Amino acid sequence: MTIQTLEELEGLKRAGALVARILSTMRDHALAGTTPCELDGIGADMLCVAGAQSAPVLTYGFPAATCISVNRVVAHGIPDATPLRDGDLVNIDVSAELDGFFADTGASFVVGTASAAQQRLLDATREARHAAIAQLRAGELLSGVGRTIETVAARRGFRIIRNLQSHGVGRALHESPGSIPGYFDRRDTRRLHDGMVITVEPFLATHVTRTEDLDDGWSLACRRGYGAQFEHTVVVTRGAPIIVT
Repeated sequence: MTIQTLEELEGLKRAGALVARILSTMRDHALAGTTPCELDGIGADMLCVAGAQSAPVLTYGFPAATCISVNRVVAHGIPDATPLRDGDLVNIDVSAELDGFFADTGASFVVGTASAAQQRLLDATREARHAAIAQLRAGELLSGVGRTIETVAARRGFRIIRNLQSHGVGRALHESPGSIPGYFDRRDTRRLHDGMVITVEPFLATHVTRTEDLDDGWSLACRRGYGAQFEHTVVVTRGAPIIVT
C-alpha cells in the first residue's frame, strides 16, 4: 500500500495500535502454566471487541487468531494446549484487518528468565529490526533492509533465516512490493517511495538459514538450535519512517 491521504494514515495507525496492544496483552499473560490456546483466546477476544478480523484467518484460513511459536518453531505456530514452561522461547505474531487496513507485528521473548544465549539472540534480532527501520528513506534501495539486517547478524554472530522475509502490507496482509529479503540481494533494484507501507521483520537464528515445514502444514521450525523475530509495520517517508505498531 502507498499512503495517499491523512485519513489513510490514521486508519493504518488505528490498525497498528490495535495489533500492538493485543501483542502486549498476550505477552503479559504468557506465564509458566499458561497455554498458547489461552493466549490466542485473549487475542481473539480483543479482535472481536474492536470489530477487527484476524488477518491470517481472513487471508489464509489459519486455524487460530494469532500465530504462537514455541522453542524450535519460529513462525506460523498453531496455538496448542501444552502449558508454557520457564525457559521456553516464544514468538507471538499478531496481524489484523480493521476498517479495511491491515497491520502486522510480532515479538520473541522467553518465559521467565532468559539464558545468556537466548538473551543474545533476542537482543541481536531486536537491534537488527531497529537498525533496518532507521535507514528507511524514500528513494533508497529496498535492499538496504536486508543489507542492514545482514550486517547486524554477522557482527552479532547469528544467521539469517532466508525463507522468512519482510513484505508489503496495508490493504492486504501481503502485497506490493512483495517479499523483502532479510539478507542483501544485489540484484534487487527496487526503491522505497514516499508513503510505502512495509513490515520490517528480521528472523535471526543460531544454527540454520532455512526453516523446515512441520506435519501440521503451517509451523516453520529450526532443525537445529532456535530463532527469533521482531516485527513492526512501517510507513516510509522522505524523512524519518513512521512506525504504526
